[in-house]
Amino acid sequence: MTVEEFIAKLEEEFDELEPGILKPESNFREKFEWNSINALILIALVKTEYDVAINAEDIQSSKTVQNLFDIIKSRI
Repeated sequence: MTVEEFIAKLEEEFDELEPGILKPESNFREKFEWNSINALILIALVKTEYDVAINAEDIQSSKTVQNLFDIIKSRI
């Protein structure tokens, strides 16, 4: 898994994300309306696609897409 593949999955899952808008250095919470529903969707996406459990603290501590990707990758 690469960060680019992870970004593609995020863009597929969240309709409000225009393809190409996210970069590894992007603050994903600034790119679209971030709320608790989207956090749950992200948690479910990561569990389904990568069989990795993340939680709200992981999301909260991640400033960028790369930060979140690194957490997921470290748990695979």
